[in-house]
Amino acid sequence: MQTLKVGLAERSYPIYVGSGMLHTCELLLPYLLDNRAVIISNTTVAPLYLDQLKTNLEANGVRCDSIILQDGEKYKNSDSMDAIYDSLLRSHSERNTPLIALGGGVIGDMVGFAAATYLRGVPFIQIPTTLLAQVDSSVGGKTGINHPLGKNMIGAFYQPLMVLADTQTLDTLPDRELRAGISEVIKYGLIRDLPFLEWLEQNLEKLLARDKEAHQYAIARSCQNKAEVVGNDERESGERALLNLGHTFGHAIENGMGYGVWLHGEAVAAGTMMAADLSHRMGWLTGADVARVRDIFKRANLPVSGPSMPVEKYQELMGLDKKVSAGKVRFVLLEALGRAVMTGDVPESTLKETLEACCD
Repeated sequence: MQTLKVGLAERSYPIYVGSGMLHTCELLLPYLLDNRAVIISNTTVAPLYLDQLKTNLEANGVRCDSIILQDGEKYKNSDSMDAIYDSLLRSHSERNTPLIALGGGVIGDMVGFAAATYLRGVPFIQIPTTLLAQVDSSVGGKTGINHPLGKNMIGAFYQPLMVLADTQTLDTLPDRELRAGISEVIKYGLIRDLPFLEWLEQNLEKLLARDKEAHQYAIARSCQNKAEVVGNDERESGERALLNLGHTFGHAIENGMGYGVWLHGEAVAAGTMMAADLSHRMGWLTGADVARVRDIFKRANLPVSGPSMPVEKYQELMGLDKKVSAGKVRFVLLEALGRAVMTGDVPESTLKETLEACCD
């Protein structure tokens, strides 16, 4: 097991990365001071891990309630939030009762938002069970839900007490979900960690083959990158926005196609290729750089182009992005491989060229 830390003064917290940690609850018990917890999961993950977690906690005197939601991005909405609030109120969940998010990024985002808003704030714990959640969404305290007009437009910054990333949960993860998580892993190499990108190019097949040592290394390295960024810029006023490489395009794809049709990591992969193409047209990346980005995504069997939508539709949906400032869409682009930058100075004609070139 490896222990990392997100440094946020009195709100600092550990990230535990290791195999088999759900078989014991010793890491969780120090955070359950009232011997009570509410575990929130979904219809896919709960049958795999909920009983084990509850049994371990209850054997140590912890009273556990559980809430099981429908699985999928399309359920990351206000209806699901109401279901959580209803259950918490009916069970008289109190201000010191931690909520435990057991699932992927959708569950983690919703449980974090519920924790931020129920009784004006209750503690919560992240137990991410997908690669994407383990390397990205469970760390950093970005919580929220989707709105029909935009992804993650309603939410709050709210940090967990701890993150427990058990790599054994990846054994039950479908191949498509694993590949989607690798998309976010590649992102860290592209934006700030060129040596990690080079490691990924050499070890990608090991990740796809579920090599446990490779998974452990990639998750810990990704979390370390994100912890450093979050520690410097918790509320995305500067450096943290660079973690959104590919997301302006990717969120437009998810919204335009209907939430859940494309997995988040798939949309980010296509969006990152668009960002790389736009970076090349802006005079930053070379053609060889773009080919290198395309090659690693293709090797991971991830999309390297966006779906066919009118250019005007893409532009409309990107206008709903959270990074829009003074009416201008701000893009995270690459000055070089391993170095990202944010800019709002993208000529409309250049953006149209990228959208026309990078969509099926």
